[in-house]
Amino acid sequence: MARIPNELIDQIRDSVNIVDVISQDVQLKKQGKNLMGHCPFHRDDTPSFAVNEQKQFFYCFSCHRSGNVFGFLQQLHNLSFPDAVRQVAEMSNITLPTQYVSENHQSVDNSPKGQLTKLHDQAAKLYHHLLVNTEAGEKALHYLTKRGVSRKLIDQFDLGYAVEQSDEEVLLEYAQKQQIDYQLLRQSGLFTEDQQGNLHDRFHGRIMYPIKNENGHVIAFSGRILAPKATQNEPKYMNSPETPIFNKRRTLFNLDLAKKGARQSGSLTLFEGFMDVIAAFGVGVKNGIASMGTNLTEEQIQIIQRITSQVNICYDGDDPGQNAINRAVQMFTDNAPRLGVKIIQLPAGIDPDEYVQKYGGIKFSDYLSQNTENSVEFHLKYLQRGLNLKNQDELMGYLNAALQVIAGVSEPVAQDLYLQKLATKFGLDKTSLVNQLAKIQPPSRPAQSYQFSNRQSRPDRNEARRSQPSVQMTTQPLLSKLQSAEQRLLKYYVLDEGVRKRLHGQEGFSFADVAYQQLYQKITEYFVDHTEFSTAAMLDRIDNPEQQQILTQMAELSIDDNISDDAVNDCIRVIINEAPLDQQIAAKRAALDEAAMMNDQELTTKLATELVNLYQQQQQMKTEEIN
Repeated sequence: MARIPNELIDQIRDSVNIVDVISQDVQLKKQGKNLMGHCPFHRDDTPSFAVNEQKQFFYCFSCHRSGNVFGFLQQLHNLSFPDAVRQVAEMSNITLPTQYVSENHQSVDNSPKGQLTKLHDQAAKLYHHLLVNTEAGEKALHYLTKRGVSRKLIDQFDLGYAVEQSDEEVLLEYAQKQQIDYQLLRQSGLFTEDQQGNLHDRFHGRIMYPIKNENGHVIAFSGRILAPKATQNEPKYMNSPETPIFNKRRTLFNLDLAKKGARQSGSLTLFEGFMDVIAAFGVGVKNGIASMGTNLTEEQIQIIQRITSQVNICYDGDDPGQNAINRAVQMFTDNAPRLGVKIIQLPAGIDPDEYVQKYGGIKFSDYLSQNTENSVEFHLKYLQRGLNLKNQDELMGYLNAALQVIAGVSEPVAQDLYLQKLATKFGLDKTSLVNQLAKIQPPSRPAQSYQFSNRQSRPDRNEARRSQPSVQMTTQPLLSKLQSAEQRLLKYYVLDEGVRKRLHGQEGFSFADVAYQQLYQKITEYFVDHTEFSTAAMLDRIDNPEQQQILTQMAELSIDDNISDDAVNDCIRVIINEAPLDQQIAAKRAALDEAAMMNDQELTTKLATELVNLYQQQQQMKTEEIN
């Protein structure tokens, strides 16, 4: 397959706005000249991920990852550079010539993880075929149809069926015919291994729910038993074990589709089970997700926070469901205090899937939109569960607990509203409740779930300003005097043709730090066939993360339009005088290696002479020290 030419790469990169691409995975908000969000590459409680729309690159002030639109897709979705280019081309409806597209092109790479993902994608297709096209899958297909799962939904979610154990090891036989490596099969989690080292299909007699990553590739399965045998104590659901590509703490069911729905609705809806998500999707609720079990993890919350500023919790209406809601609210409070949380209370004893089957999709959609409550309202109801409020002692216990919740509400008007409701409901004097509330200290930790006003659809200006993400600029790497001079001089170099001519004619000049010198060489090469500098285009030519970081920091550096000779001279003086001789030698050797690789004989000779001079200076200094 031919290498994609730079001209075509430039065309494809310039055909999209990096903000539109990154917004598919990260919720961004305008702040100054950048757009800010939670970094997808590390735990990021305070948004530190910046996207520069004007220059088309991203940079994280905390973990210092950076890149252009291709680099973002490569790093987040584990794509090769050609695959990232192809993906952007597809977004822009640009058809790549056939010589740049492999006939067997897959959007997963050929690394061990890529091979495992490909195996899971193939397994999902096989299970799906067994469900919809074979006699063995007829009972499973009938079960799904009876539960209201249409053929369209079955296809959309790639639902499948693993045949009974009495039948052949269908998946293993398929994998062996494909000559898939034995060790890869062992690592996949799709098989079990007996004492003799023989592999067997892990899943039998189960409806198969593929679990996909954010990029839409299958990484695991959850299998629901179709007909449990009385003689066997089999679990209702069996999930894939954790593997190199599947970590249940970092996985949310249907996230690949739900994040698209979240961009339209402005929220994600957290359901308790896979069937709830599928049933909701079938009636137009496209933003539904589910955790791997009812207990949320910190990692899952960080993913949710990165994608949206609002999450709706819609669990079952029974006691276990209510307890699960309470745990989830607490988890969001502790781990994502800026995230808006709404609760949707279903009638007791019914789950979302059953509600859809019983009342239909229109009533379900209406119910979701008309029955939300904030976490304060939820907690005031939740605290009443199991209490006899006609009993004076239990009523007093409830009121004290309710006042503790209200004390965590930051807005006086909202506090007054809840006190009035308590007074009216229990026939109490509101003044006594106000006096009692004054004795209670509000919680010391951030009471995210009790902040009332920023849950409204139209927050006031002050609230909106308070909710804007802040960036801790001090997390940027501190630069030495020497590095600061190098960074400014590089900025001058890319902005001004006169500075470029000046440095090219400066006898014996090189940047002191190896990374700066190598970046300088690459920028010099860039200007051979470009007249205007583009940070996004330059990032395509750099593989080294340190150089990428230098480039993006340099791009953000504010420089006066009129670059004076004194400013340039000052940078050159600092670089020459401040750089240790060992550092100059290292940078010069790196430049010499680069010139040799380019087969530039003239530059090689020039740099070699300068390197000899530096070695002579070094030897002279050692001699002087001895004497």
